[in-house]
Amino acid sequence: MGHPERTTVLISGGGPAGIVLGLLLSRAGIEVTVLEKHADFLRDFRGDTVHASTMRLLDDLGLGEKFRRLPQGRLGNLQIPDRHGSPVTVADFSRLPEPYTYVGMVPQWDLLNLLAQEAQQEPTFSLHMESESLSLLQEHGRVAGVRYRSRTDGVERELRADLTVVCEGRNSSLRQQLNLPEVQYPVPFDTWWFRLPRHPDDRQEVRIAPLIRGSEVLLTLHRTDYYQLAYLAPKGSDPHLREEGVDSFRARVTALSPDFADRVGALSTMDQVHLLDVRLNLLRRRWAEGMLCIGDAAHAMTPVAWGSTWRSRTPWPPRGSWLLLYSAGLSRSEIWRGSSDVVCCPPARFRPFSGRSTGR
Repeated sequence: MGHPERTTVLISGGGPAGIVLGLLLSRAGIEVTVLEKHADFLRDFRGDTVHASTMRLLDDLGLGEKFRRLPQGRLGNLQIPDRHGSPVTVADFSRLPEPYTYVGMVPQWDLLNLLAQEAQQEPTFSLHMESESLSLLQEHGRVAGVRYRSRTDGVERELRADLTVVCEGRNSSLRQQLNLPEVQYPVPFDTWWFRLPRHPDDRQEVRIAPLIRGSEVLLTLHRTDYYQLAYLAPKGSDPHLREEGVDSFRARVTALSPDFADRVGALSTMDQVHLLDVRLNLLRRRWAEGMLCIGDAAHAMTPVAWGSTWRSRTPWPPRGSWLLLYSAGLSRSEIWRGSSDVVCCPPARFRPFSGRSTGR
């Protein structure tokens, strides 16, 4: 065991929630350390939609121009078929205020790299890759940090902090250690992600096009150089699908979308089909003394509810002021009870986040 390390705010999880929070806190002059267990951000089938509200937030942070240089497509609307198979527009993003009248389809690893590089310009920001949080440190009835393992040398270390923010996603082990009260809502389906190649003569527009047959749904995300597909079927079907094998799965895809018959051969094994255990849950209390849960660690929702979780309606406070963590749905009293010794804000600058998004 190495010597204990120390920071002001410890963030466990280097996804969008963790990296953005680290950037915001470090710009406020707060010492922050982010622990991310992987060696990079390059992982398939992550949420790659960037909503209009998020793009405006990137503008507010001075990152709009850099963001627009990233490879991306633009989704102008969302359509689903009616019972006769005709497309019905259920979301028309062109009605949003200019200039962001679309949803950006951006590989999440590109966005995370941009945000991490920007955060690393701040002297109070530290990002530890290949560092996996193992357990919470608890002292005198409050969370005091985490014990983590570096995958580069295998050494376990302690990192102590005034505030620990858990944003490791829906399978967070740190959240489970505190047994926070949780509401689970039934979800009748799971999702299997996979990709198929695009041909040069395919339509070049970026679309999300669901196809429905009985209890099966095929959701197609049109990317610039490939198709990202989501196959939806009744929850618990994964063992049956894998027992059937890849030939049967290819037949299911072709039955839903005959246009893919000439390319389903790119699926050579069911290892290329990745199960997402779809969940819809919500922590009744998202904090403990010295700890706060945000993102999917606090409320797993995607892909049941497609859209951003929150957005800020306020300009970024100038350097030197403190950021108030006002997670969507979290009351002011909960924040102060969970982290009053770390997170504060002059009352005149207090503005709650609405928890709603114009990108929905």
